[in-house]
Amino acid sequence: MPRLNTEFFRGKNILVTGHTGFKGAWMCHMLKQFGANVTGYALEPMQPYSLFDIAKVEEGMDSIIGDIRDYPKLLQVFQEKKPEIVFHLAAQPIVRESYREPRYTYETNIMGTVNVLECMRHTPGVISFVNITTDKVYLNNEWEWGYREIDPLDGFDVYSNSKSCSELVTACYRRTFFEDGKTHISTVRAGNVIGGGDFAKDRIIPDCVRAALEKKDIVIRNLHATRPYQHVLEPLYAYLLLAQEQYEDETIAGCYNVGPEESDCVENQKLVTLFVEQWGEGLKWIDQSDHGPHEANFLKLDSSKLKNRLGWNPHCTIQDAVAMVIEWTKEWKEGNDVRNCMNAQIRQFK
Repeated sequence: MPRLNTEFFRGKNILVTGHTGFKGAWMCHMLKQFGANVTGYALEPMQPYSLFDIAKVEEGMDSIIGDIRDYPKLLQVFQEKKPEIVFHLAAQPIVRESYREPRYTYETNIMGTVNVLECMRHTPGVISFVNITTDKVYLNNEWEWGYREIDPLDGFDVYSNSKSCSELVTACYRRTFFEDGKTHISTVRAGNVIGGGDFAKDRIIPDCVRAALEKKDIVIRNLHATRPYQHVLEPLYAYLLLAQEQYEDETIAGCYNVGPEESDCVENQKLVTLFVEQWGEGLKWIDQSDHGPHEANFLKLDSSKLKNRLGWNPHCTIQDAVAMVIEWTKEWKEGNDVRNCMNAQIRQFK
């Protein structure tokens, strides 16, 4: 079975959209460790805290600040940097924000994808493209089993629906404009990621981290929602492995799920309880539903295709993932260089 060959990325020109975000920062840090020539294109990093700034990800890469909706600027970047591999992570990723800003969410998540694909169409040389979407692209029937890649796409809320559309756009471009087989195109639907350095609003682990640092009770708004939580390095290794394998073999390209084992798909209550137990210091959580906008209650992914075709398997349990978040956070809290912690965690996954 294929394994991630870090030497494969050495010297290759790689473009990462959304590089200033949580997953993008982790990815760029990894690619730099592997010797790639990394260019990032994204908005300014989130303030007051961002992993991109804290881990000094900008060092050793070409960081370009721009809006994914700005097609002329993005095209200029493609033409100047001539990437061989493209990872598309740029998105408006928050469900609740999509209710507040639906137009911005659709513009970013759909037209952003169109712009990237158009740039690839007009810039020869892109061999491997991976569009990162979400587990929420599926028509959610609140099933107790994992969704498969053949299940219908029809996200309910604005964010989920916009990412379903991003999948359809990618499939259309693959059939219509890249049928010559020179560019190998995949989409990957990842479960909910957690990891050190995520400070986003309206996400459960960042809310836990903020409460712990401020010595406040953690507020849970959706106690019994079940999600496929996984450490951020799990899908990132899957993205890199897929980009590596489809670079040489077009038949690998397609749609893939990447999620944890079924035993690690847990309710929010269990996730927060694990965090409280491992953090210590008398931290507590309270149930305080705010009756907010619709979000799925039950969501799992079937990752059999990725396992069977690429030999990918999860590296850690949900308990391990929470421990890794806390390890990173306490290193940052103590003023230590979090890059050492990140490098150690990356080595655990090799």
